[in-house]
Amino acid sequence: MTSQIRRILDPADPVLDDYLRMTDVRLRSRIEVERGLFMAESYEVISRAMDAGMEPRSFLMSEKWLEKFEPLTSRFPDVPVLVADEALLEQITGFHLHRGALAAMHRPALPPVAEVLAGARTVAVLEDIVDHTNVGAMFRSAAALGVDAVLVSPRCADPLYRRSIRVSMGTVFQVPWTRLREWPADVGRLREAGFDVLALALTDEARALDAVDLGPGRKIAFVLGTEGHGLTPATLRAVPDHVVIPMAGGVDSLNVAAASAVVFWQRRAMLSAG
Repeated sequence: MTSQIRRILDPADPVLDDYLRMTDVRLRSRIEVERGLFMAESYEVISRAMDAGMEPRSFLMSEKWLEKFEPLTSRFPDVPVLVADEALLEQITGFHLHRGALAAMHRPALPPVAEVLAGARTVAVLEDIVDHTNVGAMFRSAAALGVDAVLVSPRCADPLYRRSIRVSMGTVFQVPWTRLREWPADVGRLREAGFDVLALALTDEARALDAVDLGPGRKIAFVLGTEGHGLTPATLRAVPDHVVIPMAGGVDSLNVAAASAVVFWQRRAMLSAG
């Protein structure tokens, strides 16, 4: 079936409203949530979003990408494909669209926490991770290393922001996730669901990760904190069981995305060994 191709000559065309001011992170984050949309970029990411049941509002690309993206745009023949020359695309979005195309997608409703936790045995909780690159990298590690679900705190960066999605390589659509509303009070909900909650923190009480039982007999929720200061004092009080990755070479910590990958791998290894 033929897609609805619309060639754009005027950057003020109202059909482009979803794509304006894309380099302003704060503004875009608010706009996208308010309008109920998110942006997917590149063939692989848009394809994964569609395969996960996400529906596009429109596509935006230059003429040379029409043929490559036709297998995707043809899946939604009633959705407009907006086509403009590359100079105009950069004027509209604020950056060079070198990954081929953007798709404005309908943002799905977030599931309740209980639904995300149902059947899960390994969960990651991201507290106030503000860097979208780190959020995306943590989702990619979660998908690759067998984490069943991700919960994000009220102030955590949006996993469906364009950079997060891109860095995750679209795995944000594979791993069940939702946003907590009352953190760290929601620690109680994790415990009620049968999870042992472990805080990654550099405290005097912290145990070495490789000395902690992470085997199949336990449901584990790992809590990872913000890039600069780690977990908040309130969270450390709510989660008194602290663990730390053993370090060498005078290094005391890793970037939070790297640390998450180590923790997730250790859990996967102990599950396999058990």
